[in-house]
Amino acid sequence: MKRTKQWRTVVTGAALAAALAACGMTAAAEEEVTIKYANFNASGGQEETLEAMYEAFHEEYPNITVEIETIGYDDYFTQMQTRVAGGTAPDCYELNIENFAAYANKGVLAELTGIDAAGYNETALSAFNVGGTQYGVPGNFSNVVLIYNKDLFDQAGVDYPTADWTWEDALAAGEKIRALDENTYGIYQPITFNEFFKVAVQFGGSILSEDKSAFTINSEENLAAAEMMVSKITDSNIQPNDEQMSGMGDWDLFQSGRLGMIPTGIWAFATFTEGCDFAWDICVEPGQSQKATHFFSNALVVNADTEKKEAAECWINWLASSETAAQMRIDAGWDLPAISNEEVLASYLEITPPDNRQAVFDSLDYLTVAPIIEDYALMSDIITGKLAEAASGKITVQEALDAAQSECEAQIKLQ
Repeated sequence: MKRTKQWRTVVTGAALAAALAACGMTAAAEEEVTIKYANFNASGGQEETLEAMYEAFHEEYPNITVEIETIGYDDYFTQMQTRVAGGTAPDCYELNIENFAAYANKGVLAELTGIDAAGYNETALSAFNVGGTQYGVPGNFSNVVLIYNKDLFDQAGVDYPTADWTWEDALAAGEKIRALDENTYGIYQPITFNEFFKVAVQFGGSILSEDKSAFTINSEENLAAAEMMVSKITDSNIQPNDEQMSGMGDWDLFQSGRLGMIPTGIWAFATFTEGCDFAWDICVEPGQSQKATHFFSNALVVNADTEKKEAAECWINWLASSETAAQMRIDAGWDLPAISNEEVLASYLEITPPDNRQAVFDSLDYLTVAPIIEDYALMSDIITGKLAEAASGKITVQEALDAAQSECEAQIKLQ
């Protein structure tokens, strides 16, 4: 889907100069300018919110017209690759964190020099800094919490999870919930790269060496993490296998009232509020040697070839960090703005369920970002594939990690 809306009110004089200065633009940029912005995150329900944000921006910076193009996620990156290669990319656009490094390393993104770094969550902003150069700003963020069925915990006689829980606590609770009946399970955690890299950090491990020059997939810490994940299926069966799932999705299983815990994104709140007829709440994910939880964000970037860099930078900085845009995002029930202003974020806490929505912000102390390399997709596919073989019992966990290590070393060049 594509939507384009233009606003062409022009204001001149001292008011315009002051507005431009606040956005980091020079006096030379006071002329009316039109920029193009492409995104995928508004597709499928937030197109009007994004247009409303633009209208508010245009009231503050009336000399900047932004032509907004919203493209569905499934088509977005194919289109962007073609347009970047052909020299027809928009002045600024959105990238997910998985693709960001590849674009930055190819030199197609402009260094951002006119942003207000103090306005952003530090972890979120640093995710789009490569070698000390800021190539993007976080347009949004989401994280993961442990969501649990309070009714099942009550039936099993287990205390509700707390932020101090380790994986031993979670597994013990899962076994008691699993014992309720043959169709009820303790937990569901996908056996995928995205879960594995996070759990590895919880166990003190990592996918890459500290200097990112070597893979460390089959380290002792990572082995302990992967064995815990897989054993929930193959040993204790507190997590259902594919046959037991019978094609049902993990969210569906939770909403059916047959799942005690699910570590998943905060974007599930609206769905569970509408679809669950039982009491549920959240807490910070379990840890092991340390806490760690997912961080998801999309970067807003500027085309290195644009001749309108100041205007493009002004727009993405406002969209990502202004109080106005942040409040509109929260009010619309969209994902969260990656800002440092706690007063704006406070209104998010007033929405229930979950009652313990504070856990969303408590989790920010433990954010971990996937290793951002150019061949991210290939690395993810290799590791996910080997872990899937271990979860199905075809190979051991040790064999899975050893094979993943060898294949990544053979197929992916680091630095």
